[in-house]
Amino acid sequence: MSAKVLQGWMDRRPSAIGRWLRFLAPVLVLGGVAAAGVSHPGPDAGILKVRVGGDAAQTRVVIELDRAVAGKLLSGEDPARQAVITLPRVDMSAGDMSGDGAGLVKNWRIDEAAGGARLRFDLARSAVVKRRFLLSPGDGIKTYRYVVDFSAEGAPAQRPGFAKAVVEEPVLPAAPSRRVVVIDAGHGGHDVGAEGASTHEKDLNLAAALALRDVLKATGRYHVVLTRDTDAFIPLEQRVKIARRANADLFISLHSDAGSDPSLHGATVYTLSDKGADRVARHVFDKESNWFIDVNLPSRDTAVNRILLDLKQRNNTNRSAVFANALLDKLNGKVDLLRHSHRDANYVVLLSPETPAVLLEMGFITNHGDEHALGSEPYRRRFMDGVAAAIDAYFLQDAKFAAQ
Repeated sequence: MSAKVLQGWMDRRPSAIGRWLRFLAPVLVLGGVAAAGVSHPGPDAGILKVRVGGDAAQTRVVIELDRAVAGKLLSGEDPARQAVITLPRVDMSAGDMSGDGAGLVKNWRIDEAAGGARLRFDLARSAVVKRRFLLSPGDGIKTYRYVVDFSAEGAPAQRPGFAKAVVEEPVLPAAPSRRVVVIDAGHGGHDVGAEGASTHEKDLNLAAALALRDVLKATGRYHVVLTRDTDAFIPLEQRVKIARRANADLFISLHSDAGSDPSLHGATVYTLSDKGADRVARHVFDKESNWFIDVNLPSRDTAVNRILLDLKQRNNTNRSAVFANALLDKLNGKVDLLRHSHRDANYVVLLSPETPAVLLEMGFITNHGDEHALGSEPYRRRFMDGVAAAIDAYFLQDAKFAAQ
């Protein structure tokens, strides 16, 4: 379908499908398909709810939206008693909003201004905007949240301008915002995987998964789900279903490689290949196929749904590649990496079109040095520290992108 035809189809569809296509159309450019004339970053965001809480020292305002936004702090008439923030491309067609505040915020109101929304906060006493940031959906929360923190005058103020997306602990109690990371320990139970001189792959994989879980949970930033935490056999399809049920933001499958050449050593990361993406499409559109992945495609038009699925897969593949690159960057220098360490494959655990996923081969169990290292607790901890650092870097980059 040409860009012109696609654009015309979207213009004639004020439905959710048309709006969603407008949001994803720029991905066509990334995928190598011409999309001339489609320059919108997406449909206007809508404000769903405003919440205010806090006391006379610190107060938090949370604006819930259905899209990512980038707000700009302006200088009000009396900066010490009023704060003004603009949110470009926010739909105010439903009318102005207002409400009582709490703590440092006396009241708030939102009206339309310059094609977006203007937030005005009247303050109960002299206060400053200490920070602003955007929280993406995660851990069961489906909305974006634009957060504004006020502090009593005397605290360092944030200078007027665009907010930077940051990862930090909330100053006041707020709704959970932890990202969901699913860790898959490959093999298990009667499926021992590859065999080394003295170990089975399934045991090395589980030990690494438990170590990564502990590192991530210690940060307090993640909700961690394991596909298995014991020596149990879990079918591959079930592992994907676990991640999808958890609404995972990231899926990592841990494995230990094997080769006929005992000199082969080093880690490798895999993302989904084009062949794997074609495999998904083939099953999704085959009515006779008992496919284990249920993909939500809202149109009754098969041709349109094929475009939607392709956009989903391209976006997901791009995000998986971003994490794979972050992973190799953080592991480089900490562990040995196999030459050409980023590869693609048609593995079942990578097939979900909605969950960024990688399969990490941590080393070769058939290599004496790798087998010994992977069985060592200090090495395993150093390895998983690198993986955790990559996860932090990936989500920080994701947050910055969402705030643009």
